[in-house]
Amino acid sequence: MGEISMLAVDPDHQGRGIGTALTEFALAWLKEAGMVIAMVETGGDPGQAAARRTYERAGLAKLEIGRYFKTLE
Repeated sequence: MGEISMLAVDPDHQGRGIGTALTEFALAWLKEAGMVIAMVETGGDPGQAAARRTYERAGLAKLEIGRYFKTLE
């Protein structure tokens, strides 16, 4: 399994296909390296909506998981 650990586009340059091109490049690179599964994580907040759309358009499927946090005071 290969992971896309960081993929970001400057907000001033979003909406121009840069994220899509980077995602496609990364997926091709992982496949060429012999990976059979690709994984990327992003947040569920509204600020990450564009990233989620990019990944879904690239064919990545969302896996529902639970990640729990607690502030220890």
